[in-house]
Amino acid sequence: QVTSAPDSSRVFSASRDRTVLMWELDGTAGPRQHFPGHQLVVTGLAVSPDGSQLCTGSRDNSVCRWDTATGECLARAAISRNLVTHLCWVPGEPYLIQSSEDKTIRVWDSRELQVAHSFPAKQHLQTCCDASPDGRYCLSSSSGAAGQGGEATLWDLRQTRSQVREYKGHFQTTTSCVFLPWGPALAPTIATSSCDSTVKVWDRDTGGRG
Repeated sequence: QVTSAPDSSRVFSASRDRTVLMWELDGTAGPRQHFPGHQLVVTGLAVSPDGSQLCTGSRDNSVCRWDTATGECLARAAISRNLVTHLCWVPGEPYLIQSSEDKTIRVWDSRELQVAHSFPAKQHLQTCCDASPDGRYCLSSSSGAAGQGGEATLWDLRQTRSQVREYKGHFQTTTSCVFLPWGPALAPTIATSSCDSTVKVWDRDTGGRG
């Protein structure tokens, strides 16, 4: 896993050695900060909008919040069977979206590092998540095989009782899902990639494929 700070001056990398490193893009050799503490591979990274905090998730069932300047672990929360697969920060909000192998998408309040909401569990493992640029929606993607599962799901962060839409068409696990940039002349779209060797672009509001 790799992610960058909002100002693009720093890059954070997660590794199977259970650590997270911060690198500065000014030519400095070696990492500028270490974030050790997880017990298993780190699988999720998300940087706060102001770049001052980092949240990480791991297969050790935990989520941690760090001070990016000092490397101090500010908070840690663990939930049984919560094998984290991905983390993303909701733009302009103190909230994180997290996908898990327990088939659940969780919304975390980063201030207290507590779960603010869990969406209804899916049928398959959740592999990835993303938040829309306007902070209203989130996406999740599912594992799958032989045409079963593999869908992406759109959720409304303001009305959190049920899913808004599903995007079906992959024949194996959907490994990634992202909101694509849009503007006045462009319809909102999303993209998904899958182990079936395809990348698909979808109309966010109709579910149609481009």
